[in-house]
Amino acid sequence: MISNVSFRTWALAAAGVVFLSLSTAMPAVADDYDTAKVKDPVVDEAWAASAQRQKEKLDELVSTCRSKFEKQAKKLQAGLTEFPKVSERIKYQPLNDLATCLFIEAEYTMNSGKKDEAIEKFEFILDNYSWGQAWDARTGAFWSIAEKSQASIDVMKGIERKEETVDLENLLRTVPKMHTPGTEKIVDYKKYGEFLNVGKENYHYRIKDIDGLKAAVGEGIYPNIGAIYQNPGYKKAKKEGRLEGSHWDFVNSTDLEAAYFKWFTAPEPWGVRMFYIGLIFERAGLYHEALRAYHALLVHYPKTIGYTYWDTPWYPAQAAIAKIRHILRTHPELNLEAKYMKVEVHKGFDNNPKNDQILTWPGKIVKRGLVEKVDELFPWSEKKVELDTVVERKGEGKVQVVKYDNGHWQLIVDGKPFLIKGMTYDPTKVGQSPNKGTLENWMEEDTNGNGLADGPFDSWIDANLNNKQDENEPVVGDFQLMKEMGVNAIRFYHVPTTPHKEVLRRLYEEYGIRVILGDFLGKYAVGSGATWLEGTDYENEDHKAKMMENVKKMVMEHKDEPYILMWLLGNENNYGVACNADKKPAAFFKFADEAAQWIKSVDKDHPVAIASGDTLYLDIFAENAPNIDIYAANVYRGDYGFGSYWEQVYDATKNSKPAFITEYGAPAYAGNMTLEEAEQAQADYHRGNWLDIYDNSAGQPNGVGNALGGVAFEFLDEWWKNYEPFRHDRKSDTVGPFPGGYYYEEWFGLVGQGNGQNSPFLRQPRKAYYQYKELWN
Repeated sequence: MISNVSFRTWALAAAGVVFLSLSTAMPAVADDYDTAKVKDPVVDEAWAASAQRQKEKLDELVSTCRSKFEKQAKKLQAGLTEFPKVSERIKYQPLNDLATCLFIEAEYTMNSGKKDEAIEKFEFILDNYSWGQAWDARTGAFWSIAEKSQASIDVMKGIERKEETVDLENLLRTVPKMHTPGTEKIVDYKKYGEFLNVGKENYHYRIKDIDGLKAAVGEGIYPNIGAIYQNPGYKKAKKEGRLEGSHWDFVNSTDLEAAYFKWFTAPEPWGVRMFYIGLIFERAGLYHEALRAYHALLVHYPKTIGYTYWDTPWYPAQAAIAKIRHILRTHPELNLEAKYMKVEVHKGFDNNPKNDQILTWPGKIVKRGLVEKVDELFPWSEKKVELDTVVERKGEGKVQVVKYDNGHWQLIVDGKPFLIKGMTYDPTKVGQSPNKGTLENWMEEDTNGNGLADGPFDSWIDANLNNKQDENEPVVGDFQLMKEMGVNAIRFYHVPTTPHKEVLRRLYEEYGIRVILGDFLGKYAVGSGATWLEGTDYENEDHKAKMMENVKKMVMEHKDEPYILMWLLGNENNYGVACNADKKPAAFFKFADEAAQWIKSVDKDHPVAIASGDTLYLDIFAENAPNIDIYAANVYRGDYGFGSYWEQVYDATKNSKPAFITEYGAPAYAGNMTLEEAEQAQADYHRGNWLDIYDNSAGQPNGVGNALGGVAFEFLDEWWKNYEPFRHDRKSDTVGPFPGGYYYEEWFGLVGQGNGQNSPFLRQPRKAYYQYKELWN
C-alpha cells in the first residue's frame, strides 16, 4: 500500500511530463460509493494539465468546473459545520470536485513562482470552500483541501506552523482489572467439551461443562459473558462517562480499562469482540488473558468475517493465530508454545466472502518442550528442519531458488544461503517533492560539490541530537550505515530514478549490498503509453508491447552487473490505480508471466519475482504465472507479522513458489504516544515482523519454510508525503494497522532527518535501526 513513489507522481508521469495490506485492527467502515466513478473526469484532467504545464488547458478546465459546480458547491458549503460523515460524502462530491480544481490551479500558480497570486487563490478556497476534500487513491482516503492550502500559504509567508499535539500528561492511562479472573492461565478445552469435525467446514466445539469453562477463562472471555456487568470498575467507568462514544474510538485509547468494558458490550459478532479484547489485554501486558481471548475466538468463532476500512473481508481467527504466535515468540519467558492451530480459507482471494470455505484446526497452547502423543484431532506433526536434498531448482547461475525434500525453500547466492535483509532506500532531501516536480535523483545529487552522491557517501550521524555536526561526528554515508545494520539488498525501480551503474557497483563491491531491480509493469500507467485517465489495459497489445520494451531495456542494461539479486515485476498492480489489473487480474498475471518468460530466456542468473498487494487474487496468480519464480507482496497487517500470508502462498501455489515481503514497516510517530514511546513502538513492530519472516524461513521448525526474507520500509523519513515537503507533519488522513492506528507517512524511516536544516546529510538513527543491527548481524 505504502510506496516510496507518490500516487500523484505517477499521475504526472503518465500525463506526459500514491498499504494493505489489510488492517486487522480497523473499524468496519467504508465509503459507500466508488469515488473514481462519482468524481467528475474534469478533476483528473486538471491534474494531468497541471502535470504537463498546460496553463491554457488548465484554465479552461477550472472554468468548466466552476460553471458545473459553483452554485451547488456554495450551497453545500453553507450547510456544513464540519466534514460530512463517511456515509454522506456522496452528496458533497460537487463541493469536493470544485475545491480540488481550485486547489490544482492555486498549486500550479505557486509552482510558477507567482507567490502573491497563489496566496490569494489559496485564501479564496479557505474563505469559500473550507469543507472540500480531495481523494487520494494511493492511501484510499480523503484529505482536507483547506489544510493543504493553509500549509502552502504558511510556507510562502514563512510562517512556522504549530503542529497538532496531544496532552499526553493528562491522558488517562489505565489497565483492565478483571473482577473474576480465570482459574487457568491457559485453558485445556478438552476438559470442558469436545471438538467436532476438526479440519472440516462444519467444525464445532461442543461445551459440556459451561460453568467450569466460564471459571477457567475468566471474566470478559467467551463464554463468560455475564460477570463483567458485576465488575465495580465497569459501573464506575460508566458513571464517569468514560464509556461514551463508538467502540471503534476505543481501539487505540490509552484508557485500556474503559476500552475493555466498551468492547465487551460492543454490537459486533463475538469473534470480532474477542479479537479486540485480546488486543486490549495484549496492550496492557496481560499476556495470559490475551492468549485466552485469542484462543477463545479460534475455538468458538473461527468463521467470523469482519471488514476493513476499505470494505474488504478480514478473518479474525487467522489474525488471532498470528497474534498468539507473536506473543509467544516475543515473550519466551511465558515458556509456552502453540500447536496445531490453523484456519484455511478456501476461495478467499477474491474479496467475496459469500463463497468462502473455512476449515478449522483449533489447536492448543502448551508448556514449551512438553512431549505429548499427537491424537486424532491433530493428524500432522512438525516438519523436519533438516535441509538435505534439493528436489527442485529455479535458475542455473549465480542466484538460484531451491526447494528441499522437507518442502522448505531457500535463496542461494554464489552457492551460499541468502536470507533477504532488505531496505527501501530513497533518500529525499527535505523540501523536495515529486508532487511539486522538485525531486532529484539521489544517485546524482551532490549538494557539497565533492563529486560524491550526498546520501550514499556524505551523510553523518547526529549522535547527540543537537541538529549540527560536531567534531566527533564524522562523515559515514548511508551505504556504510546500512552495511553496519546488516542490510544485504535494496529495492527500487529503474524509473523514474535512473540507475547509475557506478554507484550501484560501489554499493555491491564496497558494502556487499545487492539490488532488487523492478519495473512497474504498467502500474500508474507507467511504461504502457496509456494516459492516466485511460489506465494500462493488459489486453491492449500496444500497451503490452511498450511495457515489454521497458522490461527488455531494464534487463539488457543490468543483467550482467554483479549487484543484481533478482528482477521484480509490478507494484501492487492487483489494487488497480491507473491500470486494470484489479478488474482483469488474469490478463495482468498472464502478461507478467510473458515478461518473466522473456527475462529467463536471456538471463539464467537471476530469478523473477512479482510485487503484489498482499494476497488479493493470489489464486489467479497461481493459475496464470508458472514462469514467475517467487511470489512477493507489500504487506502491512500489524505488529505481529504477516499472519496467514506464508500459509496462503503455500496453499494457493501448492508450494510451487517461495515468498518474501517487498514492503513492511510502521511510523515512529503516533498521536497518543510520546515520541520516545512511538519510537519504541516502531521498533517493536519491526521486531515482530522480522521474527515472523525468520520463523517461516528455511530450517525453522514451527513455520511454513517458504520465506526468503523481507524489505523493510524505509531507511529515511520522507517529508513530502503529507503534502508540504518543508514540514515534518504530524497529521494523518488515513487509518492503518500501526501504533496509534494511523498512517503517519512522513515518519516511516528507521532513520530521521532531525529538524531538516542539515538535510540531506544529517541522520538520527532510531531504536529500530539499532535493533536491526542485532537482528541482522
